[in-house]
Amino acid sequence: MSVLDEISAWPVDSAAAVVVTADDEIARYGDVDEEFALASVTKLLVAEAVLIAVEEEAIALDQPAGPPGATVRHLLAHASGLAFDSDEVQAGVAEERIYSSRGYEILAELVERETGIAFADYLDEAVCAPLSMTSTSLWGPAGHGATSTAGDLAVFAREYLAPRLLSAAQHDQATRVQYPGLDGFVPGYGKHRPNDWGLGPEIRGEKSPHWTGSNNSPQTYGHFGQSGTYLWVDPDLGAACVVLTDRAFGGWAKPRWADFNVAVVDEVAAHR
Repeated sequence: MSVLDEISAWPVDSAAAVVVTADDEIARYGDVDEEFALASVTKLLVAEAVLIAVEEEAIALDQPAGPPGATVRHLLAHASGLAFDSDEVQAGVAEERIYSSRGYEILAELVERETGIAFADYLDEAVCAPLSMTSTSLWGPAGHGATSTAGDLAVFAREYLAPRLLSAAQHDQATRVQYPGLDGFVPGYGKHRPNDWGLGPEIRGEKSPHWTGSNNSPQTYGHFGQSGTYLWVDPDLGAACVVLTDRAFGGWAKPRWADFNVAVVDEVAAHR
């Protein structure tokens, strides 16, 4: 019996999950080929495509983008001061970690403008096709508009554990804290001092409460979505977990996710 079987008791109509290492699948639950709306887990895919555009020299991390004084790097790390869903500037650049979905739309617009390729197509060509993620697509805004399967995201999680699309240096930057010391809110989990973030992924650090497990390492990174989805990668553990559901994030999820992820970490540690 796998710890993933606990998902059967969750108040959701449908769910799928996979736990992987770089070269092995430890456990799965549900139909891993069922498509789910990702909500903000979309940002992980978009950030990967943006960083590939950086490596292809179509854009640059320190290229101006967004509010005056902000760059691609600031937008990826939610440090531009831009509001969540508008062009309103709510703080100075690198003064506060303001979670901005609009910032990711601006990044997609920039890549599209600089490459001449519609961003959804660029994402497919740069990320999905090379990884054979045939059930993943961006149908809406770059901040939250993708659909995918647990099977596809397990492949993507393995890419984080053993990167091929990005150079080691770029991957290292993406998964390390950018603009250390910035305070800010994690949606649904309140204000954290600091609110660590990389170039796309949220970084766990010492945040509490948090959606990952209390025994996940501080280096754990990933993202969760308001559609009831998440993906985390724990480099110290050498494993990743993908969970997709069809129920919006809320009070049902907060205690379950944290406790469930503690059990997942324990099972992976025992497996290895």
